[in-house]
Amino acid sequence: MRISQVIDSDGARRVVMRDGAVARLVAGADTTYNLAQEAILAGQSLAGVIAAHGLAEPIDLATALREGRVLTPIDHPDPAHLHLTGTGLTHLGSATTRDAMHAGVETLTDSMKMFRMGVEGGKPAELPGVQPEWFYKGNGTQAVAPGAALVSPSFARDGGEEPEIAGIYLIGPDGVPRRLGFALANEFSDHVTERVNYLFLAHSKLRPASFGPEILLGDLPRDVRGTSRILRGGAVIWERPFLSGEANMSHSIANLEHHHFKYALFREPGEVHVHMLGTATLSFADGIETREGDVFEITADAFGLPLRNALRIAAPEPVLVRAL
Repeated sequence: MRISQVIDSDGARRVVMRDGAVARLVAGADTTYNLAQEAILAGQSLAGVIAAHGLAEPIDLATALREGRVLTPIDHPDPAHLHLTGTGLTHLGSATTRDAMHAGVETLTDSMKMFRMGVEGGKPAELPGVQPEWFYKGNGTQAVAPGAALVSPSFARDGGEEPEIAGIYLIGPDGVPRRLGFALANEFSDHVTERVNYLFLAHSKLRPASFGPEILLGDLPRDVRGTSRILRGGAVIWERPFLSGEANMSHSIANLEHHHFKYALFREPGEVHVHMLGTATLSFADGIETREGDVFEITADAFGLPLRNALRIAAPEPVLVRAL
């Protein structure tokens, strides 16, 4: 079962449920956030609350996506209370990366040390395991709807895709995170800036991100197989498969969740978290230099509709600081 948010033909916000090929509006449901809050307060599953609401008329999701009427599959009434975060070095990499693991410790970069720590301790029999790399991307103002442009700031040195899976969470009134499910995500980053010095990682991640169009309810499949591609002028200029799910990861989902939500800061009631789980596939690693107008496309059968976003470059703007 997958859910999404759309603007219907009357201009109203609606929640959509899709089970198989047919998508239908959820009766009496205007936002995923409200529906999830209802489920928490009722002590029910999200699927159970959707069943209680019942389904209304069918909707053509693909057409809604083409018409720009598909929203991020969850948002918050106050965007400042949605957190975009992520973890890196969580997926089993290429043969080159694996070979690098076997070098002497003194020759390893910090990235390779972190990667090896994950392989050795990221899937513990009992939590917690080793903590992963972690980064912050922004709040809900940086969440970009499927089909909308990912805007790279004028000062950026690169604007590159990162095809990932994101966990979607709502914090209950008791401070306990509830996971709704998982969605495709493009964890858009500046890899040239990051490459200058690893301490620039935080700067490279302060960028918008897109996720959706649909949330897959329930657990993440152990073996997720998808495709990441870049189109320029309608033609594919780069394409690679990407793998996710715990069968292809050096950390368990539970371990990544533990190390994010162990901070009380991230257990504030009512807040939404979109936590990206990492990737091992980047066009930047193949020497691709993206250009304005390029379209990123991420697909995986388990997640329904593809996630597509064009790259746009922002105009320069002054940074002004005034004393009071």
